[in-house]
Amino acid sequence: MVHRNFEQTEEMVNNLLEINSKLDVLEEILQADSRIIIGPAPNLLPIHFHINRLEAFRNQTIHQAKKASATSRHKLTLMFEQLNKLSENFEAYIMELARNVLPLVRAGYPEVVVKLLKIIELEAREDEKAIAIRLVKKAAKMDAASKFKSMQANARILKHYRSKATKAISDSIKANFDDAYTRHERDPRAFLEDLGWIYQDLIRIESDVVSCFPPSYEIYAFYIKEYHRALNVTLQRLIESEPEASILLDLHAWIKEYKKSMKELDVAPELLDPPLLKGEEQNLIEDYLKLIVKKLDEWSANLMKTEIQEFTTRSEPPEVDSDGLYGTQGAVILFQMVNQQIDAATESGQGAILARVVSEVNRVMRSIQDQWTKVVEAELKKQTEKPKEIVGGLAEYCIALANDQIKSADNTEALLGRLEPLVSEKYRAPINEKLNDAIDGNLDVAKKCIQTFIDIICNDLRPATKQLFLPSWYDGIMEQIVLTMRDYMSDQSYINPSLLDLLVEYLLDAFLVIYLTALANCPKLRMPTATERIKEDISSAFSFFSGFKPAKELEPYFDVVEMILAMLEASKSMVFLSFWAFAKVHGPCIPFVEGLMKARGDFDRSAVSDVMDSIKRKVKDEGLTDPPEPTIMKKITVQSTLSRFLRP
Repeated sequence: MVHRNFEQTEEMVNNLLEINSKLDVLEEILQADSRIIIGPAPNLLPIHFHINRLEAFRNQTIHQAKKASATSRHKLTLMFEQLNKLSENFEAYIMELARNVLPLVRAGYPEVVVKLLKIIELEAREDEKAIAIRLVKKAAKMDAASKFKSMQANARILKHYRSKATKAISDSIKANFDDAYTRHERDPRAFLEDLGWIYQDLIRIESDVVSCFPPSYEIYAFYIKEYHRALNVTLQRLIESEPEASILLDLHAWIKEYKKSMKELDVAPELLDPPLLKGEEQNLIEDYLKLIVKKLDEWSANLMKTEIQEFTTRSEPPEVDSDGLYGTQGAVILFQMVNQQIDAATESGQGAILARVVSEVNRVMRSIQDQWTKVVEAELKKQTEKPKEIVGGLAEYCIALANDQIKSADNTEALLGRLEPLVSEKYRAPINEKLNDAIDGNLDVAKKCIQTFIDIICNDLRPATKQLFLPSWYDGIMEQIVLTMRDYMSDQSYINPSLLDLLVEYLLDAFLVIYLTALANCPKLRMPTATERIKEDISSAFSFFSGFKPAKELEPYFDVVEMILAMLEASKSMVFLSFWAFAKVHGPCIPFVEGLMKARGDFDRSAVSDVMDSIKRKVKDEGLTDPPEPTIMKKITVQSTLSRFLRP
């Protein structure tokens, strides 16, 4: 017994004397290997073997010194500090290897992974033994061998290499996702497009990594779960970054493709838990649409704030576009905004999404159109009621806005032509309806602008048109009227050709209505001087309008004046024939005709009465009514006798 204790003591002393030199060598080898993680790791098992033996010696020595003095125990602790540090460094080394299992296999070093697993399994068995012995330590009477093992078990520091290694693998997966996200943090679309490495990794893991691990690890299922969880966290991070709307569509499509790909890889559904984004990826579509609504509303509000300010202040003349037409940047910016959202919705490949985005685009465009209508009406009201307080240029800006509306209508029509072939009939109909509705709105605003332009002209003409058929009229005021119209029409080159035709038609119609209304409510006419002046007026007007329309197209517009002239020039007995020619086209128009007859200075009251009795009787006998389609005469307002009497 004494001899054995002496030998053990001698061996312990020798080991203590040699430990530092051994540790120095092991440290040097470990440092060299730690610098090359992706490599053959030739010293992995030898280093572990020697560290394992040294740790066993340390555990035994410290346990035996439990009854020694505190000073002796402290000295022993200091002697083993270098070993403890070496053990920590070795653990850090093998955990770094665990974090690089897949890169090691890819680089052609699967044997390193196998050696790593041998160490992990060996330490796991030692941990299990130590735990088991500790659990039975309190059992009654242990023999000498059992007591010795108990001593070793109490002294062993549990390694938990298996759980640490799997955590290292898990951490490496999370780090890979973090790196991928950070690399494309400012370009989420590129991040999603670059995630193909997930499938490549899983395929390589199944083919080359699984064989390096004991079956009990179920390592393929472990990798799939960890990849899926890390992916879920990263996608949630992407959502929380509040990306632009189109990214939500990309993400929705990517998740759909991910599910399909995992199915093709025969991945069991239960391994893909939790579901990505809590299984609520369809909410991405709703979030996308909410974001579209928000963005469209914000952009259109900012756009209209600027556009309305420019329209109402008119500090500069309207811009002239590349076609030489008045216009603004608003129409261009609006369709850049619209096309951006439409293109994103189109790329989703889902007709339902596209149809809903088109519906939102329609809503915004209709809102803008309504705002323009109100602004134009308000500006016209200021111009007519407080002309001295309003800045000039409203007519030109109305033309610019009208041009913009035609441009927007053309762009919308082109958009419709582009989208219709891309969707099924189910979505083609609502898309067609919404975009055509927007086009109709554009045309309505354009017409409103043209009518406002005409109203501005008519307002400027009012001092002159008030003199029609009054004494001053006989001296000639039509020249002033024509000059004013010509001045406004001098900007015709800046008007969209399709609008110019409409403008001329509106102006021609407005001129005739003003002229005929004045005639219908005029005082006594000096005959035949009045008819000669009317002919001169109409000749001047015809000459002016012929600068915009061919004479052949103008003649039908002025036919009504020729018919009225015929009634003014006809003798009492022949008036009926002239009336009948007029009435067959425009209807009886009794109040107008009666006013006209009363205005004839060459007819006395009796003559007027005879003529009107004859006309009214014939109308009644023939059952003559208004024409199916109203003519310009429907717009002529005949004042009451009292109103005409009070006319200044």
